[in-house]
Amino acid sequence: MDDDGRYRDNQDDDDDYAGMPSNDGGYYRNDSRANDDEGHSDSTEGHDEDDEIYEGEYQGIPRADSGKAGGMDGVTAAQAQQFRDLSAYEGERRKDREELAQQYETILQECGHGKFQWTLYFVLGLALMADGVEIFVVGFVLPSAEKDMCLSEPNKGMLGLIVYLGMMVGAFVWGGLADRIGRRQTLLISLSINSVFAFFSSFVQGYSSFLFCRLASGVGIGGSIPIVFSYYSEFLAQEKRGEHLSWLCMFWMIGGIYASAMAWAIIPHYGWSFQMGSAYQFHSWRVFVLVCAFPAVAAISALTTMPESPRFYLENGKHDEAWMILKQVHDTNMRAKGYPERVFSVTTIKTMKQMDELVNMGDGAAWHEKWRIKLTTLFHQKHPLSVSLSFLVSVLFSFSYYGLTVWFPDMIKYLQKQEYSSRTKVFVKEKVEHVTFNFTLENQIHRQGEYFNDKFMNLKMKSMVFEDSLFEECYFEDITSSNTFFKNCTFIATLFYNTDLFKYRLVNCKLVNSTFLHNKEGCLLSDISDENNAYMVYFVSFLGTLAVLPGNIVSALLMDKIGRLRMLAGSSVISCISCFFLSFGNSESAMIALLCLFGGISIASWNALDVLTVELYPSDKRTTAFGFLNALCKLAAVLGISIFTSFVGITKAVPILFASGALAAGSFLALKLPETRGQVLQ
Repeated sequence: MDDDGRYRDNQDDDDDYAGMPSNDGGYYRNDSRANDDEGHSDSTEGHDEDDEIYEGEYQGIPRADSGKAGGMDGVTAAQAQQFRDLSAYEGERRKDREELAQQYETILQECGHGKFQWTLYFVLGLALMADGVEIFVVGFVLPSAEKDMCLSEPNKGMLGLIVYLGMMVGAFVWGGLADRIGRRQTLLISLSINSVFAFFSSFVQGYSSFLFCRLASGVGIGGSIPIVFSYYSEFLAQEKRGEHLSWLCMFWMIGGIYASAMAWAIIPHYGWSFQMGSAYQFHSWRVFVLVCAFPAVAAISALTTMPESPRFYLENGKHDEAWMILKQVHDTNMRAKGYPERVFSVTTIKTMKQMDELVNMGDGAAWHEKWRIKLTTLFHQKHPLSVSLSFLVSVLFSFSYYGLTVWFPDMIKYLQKQEYSSRTKVFVKEKVEHVTFNFTLENQIHRQGEYFNDKFMNLKMKSMVFEDSLFEECYFEDITSSNTFFKNCTFIATLFYNTDLFKYRLVNCKLVNSTFLHNKEGCLLSDISDENNAYMVYFVSFLGTLAVLPGNIVSALLMDKIGRLRMLAGSSVISCISCFFLSFGNSESAMIALLCLFGGISIASWNALDVLTVELYPSDKRTTAFGFLNALCKLAAVLGISIFTSFVGITKAVPILFASGALAAGSFLALKLPETRGQVLQ
């Protein structure tokens, strides 16, 4: 290098060695560098002015240049630093951060994009896949679990929301922790918690214990999205960042497809079960819950082979560790490209001065005060308005997206129920004597009927209603029922043996000399005839998840060409328009098609928002900001789901109006955000 830090003309001009000016003229090691005017180098062994052996020199690790003491006395400097105003301190760090960002970008360009990044891509993809699976697990097992654990409607609603509440807490906690102890270590902890409690949830029997395990599992997986995107972005140069972060988003789709396929293959097979008396049951839906923990377990195993983010190390003053990891990235990529002889030329990397703003508060400060300061400094960035706008846009998108995606299946179920009810057969004043019923009775209403000496044996009753009817000397044996009721009926000398026709199925009925013997205990699984409905639910989820594939591909290919802002605003506007067509979805097939359309369009908005979030915040607060934002998104999701589903069967206008309004407001606010394409990772 010459004095201004540029490569000489005769240096290899490969793209992976693109040169940029350095800040201190000492970033690269090169035998031909012009040092005639300098006389010594801080990074040359044996020539340091301190004349002492540098720890790590024997490994070939160059010395960092940011730890030398200034001219100020140590005690005086410490006192001045302790009482320095927080805003002035942030201004000083911002200058150092900008220098580090420029140099780090240059180093990533030298390392190139190759085998290392693609390996990390698949490893982190498994973690993101686990997040996608977690969203679908409870929804798929609920129809079976509600019979297994005798769930009431409020309990089912809580079980559906508990995952989002857990993910909200997890995103906030793990996001902040990843900026303190590292991306890799925090992600390993969070995925381990998810795996352990997902495993336990497949075996626990009671509702409360199952609810707690799914809550803890959600807390664990809540750290996946904030950490994964931040972690991966810190190994990507700016010209590759938008595209490859968008490709990473595809693993969330793969997680949804995996969950749908496993549910389709496992849950309807009720023969995959065993029980130990009446106290312990292990049905097929529990096998599905167990299988859904595999992506998280695989991610943990693969992540143990990957290094920590070097950017995190540099932000925390760990120069040696960062240098070794960047050298590993460089050497791995160069060997894979067939250039093993190329040497990592970086000798010295900028590191940040270490001083935690929380330390200034003293050891006696309450935890909530420390978090308040942390979040305050997060908002007092270079673009405080952009921070607030990014949070607001994310909340609006989450409110509409999650609200609609949960409302869609509920509307489909409602339309199915309406269509099923339209096929109900009604029988009035029928008289049946000495007849044996040993076949399935389904979707019928019998009014003012008279049944004398009839036998109902070894059959299933589905959606059967008997009103104002008389049963005299009848015999019910081995009956399995669902949605079946007897209203204002009279039973005379009738025997119920081994049935699930409990007293609560007899509404305002009169029993005369009638007996119940050996009632079936517990809550039974749905009949095997419900298999078609189960397949339909899984198939709809599979289609809805697969429909985002075109949006993922388009966003990945165009993210670095048209920019994050255009992608975000354009996709959200089209999503808003697509909401209008929901009012025309009056059939099951139309609703499924509209679900696929909305999902395919809106995914581009999410991809752009994820990339924008990564690039908008500085590295020392990136996962904290991403986690806080993701926590707000999950809170908005809970609110949207609660509001939207309350209108199922009442009106479609209100959910559509809310979703369209939120998307329109989000689109408008998105235009106010700054474009981050082409910028170094701050």
